Amino acid sequence: MSADTSSAAPDRAPRVVVLDHGSGNVRSVVRALEAAGADVELTADRPAALGADGLVVPGVGAYAETIAQVRAVGGDRIVERRLAGGLPVLGICVGLQIMFDSGTEHGERSTGLSQWPGEVTRLEAEIVPHMGWNTIEPPAGSRLFAGVEAERFYFVHSYAARTWDFDPVGPMVPPQVTWAEHGGDRFVAAVENGALSATQFHPEKSGEAGARLLRNWLATLPRRTDGHAA
Repeated sequence: MSADTSSAAPDRAPRVVVLDHGSGNVRSVVRALEAAGADVELTADRPAALGADGLVVPGVGAYAETIAQVRAVGGDRIVERRLAGGLPVLGICVGLQIMFDSGTEHGERSTGLSQWPGEVTRLEAEIVPHMGWNTIEPPAGSRLFAGVEAERFYFVHSYAARTWDFDPVGPMVPPQVTWAEHGGDRFVAAVENGALSATQFHPEKSGEAGARLLRNWLATLPRRTDGHAA
């Protein structure tokens, strides 16, 4: 007796685009996502980025350089278009930082993507950069940190969003903010805000905890049937 093929198509790996804007950590991000079960493409092609199930925006180094690179490949418009359509985006490290209004490094202020209010500034700790493994403080009900709430993640940064001032409008669900601390200075370690999520730490360098977090994110991605930009 033949199988019934009239129902939904078989499960497939989520299609993820890693935005190729010149960031130095992209290859490790691609490998980590592939190991987590994704079909990954490294590209800045607009139709591919808009048509993917998920988009990852990596970033290392300086805020000003990263936001300039992202804008140079049209990444700012891609992120805005995806979020306007409720399509998932994940920022990593400086990819989190540029989602805020601005960043100030060495006296230079750069304008970010303004998805969240606030400014990225230098950590106020005796030892900077913050480099190594650290615990995090996720909120109850976090999907990103499900099963890894008590684990350590790998950080490498000197700047961070050290305050959070976001007032939800109307029935909007408030973002879930995860915090961490270095040298007595608290900062935003991750944000889950509808289709937009981001981490200050590097999940691709965080061992099994980071792998689990990436699998958690992939599990939230809707499987798009056409694979083309709307």
